[in-house]
Amino acid sequence: MKILLLGSGGREHALAWKLKQSPKLKELIIAPGNAGTAELGTNMDVDPNDFEAVKKIALDQQINMLVVGPEEPLVRGIKDFFLNDAKLAHIPVIGPGKRGARLEGSKEFSKDFMQRYGIPTAKYTSVTIETIDQGIAFLEEMKAPYVLKADGLAAGKGVLILDDLQQAKTELKSMLEGKFGEASKKVVIEEFLDGIELSVFVLTDGSAYVVLPEAKDYKRIGEGDTGLNTGGMGAVSPVPFADAAFMKKVHRKIIQPTIGGLYSDEIPYKGFIFIGIIKVDNKPYVIEYNVRLGDPETEVIMPRIKTDMVDLLVAAASKELRKCSIEFNDDTVTTVMMVSGGYPEKYQNGKEITGLDKVSDGMAFHAGTKLQNGKVLTHGGRVIAMSSWGKNINEALAKSYKNAEAVNYEGKYYRKDIGLDL
Repeated sequence: MKILLLGSGGREHALAWKLKQSPKLKELIIAPGNAGTAELGTNMDVDPNDFEAVKKIALDQQINMLVVGPEEPLVRGIKDFFLNDAKLAHIPVIGPGKRGARLEGSKEFSKDFMQRYGIPTAKYTSVTIETIDQGIAFLEEMKAPYVLKADGLAAGKGVLILDDLQQAKTELKSMLEGKFGEASKKVVIEEFLDGIELSVFVLTDGSAYVVLPEAKDYKRIGEGDTGLNTGGMGAVSPVPFADAAFMKKVHRKIIQPTIGGLYSDEIPYKGFIFIGIIKVDNKPYVIEYNVRLGDPETEVIMPRIKTDMVDLLVAAASKELRKCSIEFNDDTVTTVMMVSGGYPEKYQNGKEITGLDKVSDGMAFHAGTKLQNGKVLTHGGRVIAMSSWGKNINEALAKSYKNAEAVNYEGKYYRKDIGLDL
C-alpha cells in the first residue's frame, strides 16, 4: 500500500523507519519530511496545514492511507476535511477528527472529560478575562507552586509553574490578555502534583486498543532538569518505575475509562493517544492528553515494537484492533537529543552536519535537518535524536553518547544525564 505521512520531525523519521520495515508497504511519501526521511521514501515540500495541497498529493499519488504526525493538522480538522470530500472520503486517516482532537486542543475540554469519567487528575478551574476574579480566588486557596496552562495549542510554551502567589496572579492576567496569543485567552489553573512522570501511548480504533511501550522523556534544556522547557531532550523505554502492578492501575483507572468515555460521547477516534501521567504515592494521575505520538518518545518506542506497524494501522482504520496483539522486544532503548546552540531560545539554521556515516549500533533519527546541494544541514532547534538499544539502560546510553560524540555541527549541544535518574 501507499502511505502519506505528514510531518518533518524525529517522530516522523522514527515512524517512517518503522513503516518501511513492513512488507505491506509499497511506497512511502513524507510531507514535508527531512534529510533522514528522504532515505526511506519520497519527501514532498508541503505544509501539513495546507489541506488543499495535502489533497493534491493524496489524489495525484493515489495514496491508500494518511498518517498524521503532528497535532496542529488534527486540531484544525484534517480528518474531517478528508471525510467531507467525496474524492478523499475513501482514504483512511490515522488521527482523530476535530472533536476528538479537543483532547489536546483544549485543556478545559480534556479536564472536563476526565472529571466526567472519573479519570484521576489534578484539581483545576478554568477562567477567562471576564472571570479572572474567580481565578485569583482559586489561586489564593491553593498552595505553591501554582500551575497555569493556556487552554489552546501554544507550541509547548503555554505552561507556567510558579512559586510566588503574586507572580502567579500577574502571569494569569498577562496570559488572559494574550501572552500566548489566542491559546491563552482561556487559562486552566491546576493544583501542582509532585511525583515522577512517564508517557503512555495507545493506538485505538474507537472501541478496542493496543498499548505501545511506555517511555520517560526529559523536558528541560539543562542537566539535572534545570533551565527552560524544550520539546524534549531525550527519552528512555522501558521505564523501570512503571512495573506491571502500576501499569495495571494505568489500564484500569486511565486507559479504559478514556477509550470508554470517547465511545460514550460518540466521538469516533482512530489513531494514537499519548497520555502524560504522573506517579504520585504509587497512584497514576493524568497531566495531559495528546492526540498523536510524542517526540522524542517515538524514537525510543518504535525500535521496541516487533509487530508490523502497517498491520496495526490498517486494523485501527478498519475497526479490527480487537483481533490484534502487540509484541515488544526486551531491549532498553535510549535517545539523546542533539540541539542547536541557543535552543530553546534564538538559534541559527543551516549548519553543516558531519559524521552521520560514523553512527553505528543505533539510529540517528533526524528531527530538524534538510538536504541542500548534497549536504545535510541543521534546520530546527532539535536536530537529531540519537537512539540506541541494549540489554540494559547503561549499555544503550553508552552507544547513544558514543554516536552523539561522532556527529558534529557548529553549536552542537546535548544533555549528558539522560536516564541517569533511573
